[in-house]
Amino acid sequence: MAEQFSMQPIGFVESCFGEKFATPRQSGIVSSARGRVVFTPEVDPEACRGLEEFSHLWLVFVFDQVPEDDVRWLVRPPRLGGNEKKGVFATRSPYRPNRIGLSLVKLEKVTPEGVEVSGLDLVDGTPILDLKPYLPYVESRPEAIGGFAEKSPEKLPVIFPEDLKNDLSSEEINLITETLAIDPRPAYHRDPEREYGCLLAGRNIKWRAGEDGITILKIT
Repeated sequence: MAEQFSMQPIGFVESCFGEKFATPRQSGIVSSARGRVVFTPEVDPEACRGLEEFSHLWLVFVFDQVPEDDVRWLVRPPRLGGNEKKGVFATRSPYRPNRIGLSLVKLEKVTPEGVEVSGLDLVDGTPILDLKPYLPYVESRPEAIGGFAEKSPEKLPVIFPEDLKNDLSSEEINLITETLAIDPRPAYHRDPEREYGCLLAGRNIKWRAGEDGITILKIT
C-alpha cells in the first residue's frame, strides 16, 4: 500500500482576487497583482530570516476550491481553446491526483505580519503549504521548450471609460486593466453579447468582450 502523508497549511493568502473567475491562470502575467502570505500562529517568525535576500519565491499551495475527489486524468487546456484533451500531467490543471500547486511570485517585502508578493495568481484564502526561494542558477532554463504553451497569452485592448476611474487608485486601475487584458472568459464560452463580472480588489467589475477588445461597463 502506498504511504499516505498528512500536511497542514503554514499560512493563507490575502489576495486581490476575490474569486476564482478572472484570477490569472499563471503567476507573473499580471505583474500588478499583489497579495500577502499570512502565517498561522504555529509558524516561528524566525523561519523567514534571510528570505529578504531573494527576489522571487515559490509558493506551494492547495487548490482548495477543487473537490478532493475530482481527479481528471484528461483535461481540456484553455490554451488549446478547450477543444483538445491532454493528460493532466502535461498541464497546470487544478484537477490533479493531489491538489498541490506551484506559483512563482516576486517578493516585495517581509514584515512581521507576513510576506508581501506581486505577480500573484491565487484566490484570496488559498492555503499555503510551503515557501521556497527561487534560485536562478538552477531554475532558469532559457533553452526550455514550452510545448503547447510556448508563447505567452495574447493580450486584448481594454477600453476603460475615464468616469469609471474617478474613485480608483493607479494600482487598482493597473490591476483591473492587466487582469481583463488576458481575457478571463472560459475558452469554450466566448459570447460577445454577454456581460461578465468579476471581483478584483474588493470591487465588482462588469465588462463585455467584443471585436474591439474588453469594455468595462460598471464598477461598484
